[in-house]
Amino acid sequence: MRLANQFEQKGWISNTSAGVTIAIEGLANQQLGFIDSLYEQLPFSAEIKKCSISSHALVGFVDFQIRPSTDDGKLSAFVLPDIAICENCIRDIFNPDNRFYRYPFTSCSFCGPRYSIMRRQPYDRTNTSLSTFSLCSDCLADYHSISNRRYHAQTIACPKCGPQLKLLDSSGRLIASQQLALNDAYNALKNGKIVAIKSIGGFQLLVDASNLEAVKRLRAVKNRPYQPFAIMVRDLLMAQQLAIIDQQEQKALLSPIAPIVLLKQLPSQNKFPLLSAAVTLGNPLIGTMLPYSPLHHLLLNEFTRPVVATSGNLHNDPICTDDSQALLNLNGIADFYLTHNRPILRPLDDSIVRIINNKATVIRRARGYVPSPIQLPVSISDTLAVGGHLKNTVAISIDNQAIISQHLGNLVNQTNRQLAEQTCENLQQFYSTKATRIMCDMHPDYGSSLKITNKIAVQHHYAHALSCMAEHGLKPDVLAVCWDGIGLGHDHQLWGGEFLIIHNLGFDRYAHLRPFFLPGADKAIEEPRRAALGLLYELYGTNVFNKANLPFSDIELNLLKFILKNSVNCSQTTSIGRLFDAVASLLGLCQVNQYEGQAAIMLENETVESNEFYPFKLTHQQPIIIDWQPTILALLKDIENNSMVLCASKFHNTLANIIVSIAQQAGQVKLVLSGGCFQNAYLTSTVCQKLTDSGFTVYCHEKIPPNDGGLALGQLYAAHFRGNH
Repeated sequence: MRLANQFEQKGWISNTSAGVTIAIEGLANQQLGFIDSLYEQLPFSAEIKKCSISSHALVGFVDFQIRPSTDDGKLSAFVLPDIAICENCIRDIFNPDNRFYRYPFTSCSFCGPRYSIMRRQPYDRTNTSLSTFSLCSDCLADYHSISNRRYHAQTIACPKCGPQLKLLDSSGRLIASQQLALNDAYNALKNGKIVAIKSIGGFQLLVDASNLEAVKRLRAVKNRPYQPFAIMVRDLLMAQQLAIIDQQEQKALLSPIAPIVLLKQLPSQNKFPLLSAAVTLGNPLIGTMLPYSPLHHLLLNEFTRPVVATSGNLHNDPICTDDSQALLNLNGIADFYLTHNRPILRPLDDSIVRIINNKATVIRRARGYVPSPIQLPVSISDTLAVGGHLKNTVAISIDNQAIISQHLGNLVNQTNRQLAEQTCENLQQFYSTKATRIMCDMHPDYGSSLKITNKIAVQHHYAHALSCMAEHGLKPDVLAVCWDGIGLGHDHQLWGGEFLIIHNLGFDRYAHLRPFFLPGADKAIEEPRRAALGLLYELYGTNVFNKANLPFSDIELNLLKFILKNSVNCSQTTSIGRLFDAVASLLGLCQVNQYEGQAAIMLENETVESNEFYPFKLTHQQPIIIDWQPTILALLKDIENNSMVLCASKFHNTLANIIVSIAQQAGQVKLVLSGGCFQNAYLTSTVCQKLTDSGFTVYCHEKIPPNDGGLALGQLYAAHFRGNH
């Protein structure tokens, strides 16, 4: 509307289910200025994916109007994600003379909830969970005023006509409403209580991060004894008192996506008493986010300390989205519930970002990113991909767009599997599509595909490779380095250290890590000491059991000796992720994982800048076998000589050198890096630098997680290549 007035155009604009339609009449040169400005002055989150322009006979419009939305049957692939509160709205809620003063549901045309409250397309108030809140005269006036930034803001609401806060005690009894609810919740946090708040995409558990006993209690009642907590801080200044923040990290923190950003902590003496040691438990990285809703801002404005802000759920369950679910699932955890009557229509956890190789890399893709589409390099029709077993996401295709769901979590229990099934249905309904093909992982026991018939299986690491390729619009041929924990290979072995040549007919396995045993199979994933024992058994055979100081009891060693000698419940793997575990165990860093990826995280945390590396050997067969034996023997010598200062760095540098050596032999100029191992910032940055210096073009994940959260996108892309042969 503003641009139409500026360039003296008459006509109309209408929101349709397929996108936006604009009709303009005016001078030709003014029309060109209108179109150019339309591209140049887009607000954050707005994106023009495609624009077609056609000429029609003059109608003789007398003004420029916003016409009611229409539903033409074809739905748009582009739907706005939830956007953090803007600076103007923040000023409103802290201005005593403003009618939105201290109102926790303040928004405008440029911020506020979107996807979390949408029932259907197009994005109109009647299609959201705010449809039952009728606008008061003041909001109605703002909504129709072209000069007001709430002009046609679908989420507009104020204290007179919008959602309201309430505070419940642990039994669900109402104890305060509106401003009193906010005040009482603030006081509860100050007094060390655990407060569950209903945020944008679901409940969060908040507690004073400086209160040691309160944080320890949250760990106990949430059954999260070891994994670091994320925190929310009042502003950037407080974040800078806790962590080292570079320009890229600051940009991510302040973005309207407002994700959790993994930051390097300052030395402890600089941040106490702001942060209890129980928050991170020694991890040098701290997940940090800024307030992204008016409710967060109001709670933290006067709070001089950070708060733990963790998902409001039981372990491996979806986050709670309504009061009854929260009161049931968080019973015994939360002391109070700060909630409201604006329904949340789909659970959206907080997204997680880490700066890797100087780029913001999404580790968990949810609120703020979803459901922004990924443009595919090809058109894929009517396909559903159900992803993996851990860090699950699902995805659908609409022509050349991929719509990837929010992070759904690990499908180890029924509630998360049900959520994944519901999300598959919801995505198809929301975009009015029906899948005729369903893509899944090859592993027969993955929760994502247990109930699916007529499915098309895609090899795990092939999906990882295609995920990175799809994100960057790449077509074959490329060399893909796919390193992760485990994924089932075509030979029914557990792969995870793979080099794949991707071509139009699928892939060839160009190289992989030398296999080693995992005694106890799945148990070895939980216990890095077992992966280490498997490596040592490959080197020394049964003589390994004569070595002193093995991290097992005599009973355990007798059982493990039987398992290895008789190959009972003893899988072989080519996994780099399990090699990380083994090295972490050998260095005495972690013998048993208390949370997923702990050993690898601890090993990365030991790295320092260094150019030293260990020897390795590549066989001359096809596929090439990466022999880790020289590396491990040299590492063991360092341990024996108490020269362990650079062991972690030398190990990482060795892996980077392996990638460069194999890339040089493969003869492919373009490489993609994918899999959970490339969440490791030291490894990824080192690899990219060495490959770039050697003349290769390297593609890493940015908008799509390198971990199994990206599998669904790769599975979608695989449908295209399957159709080619």
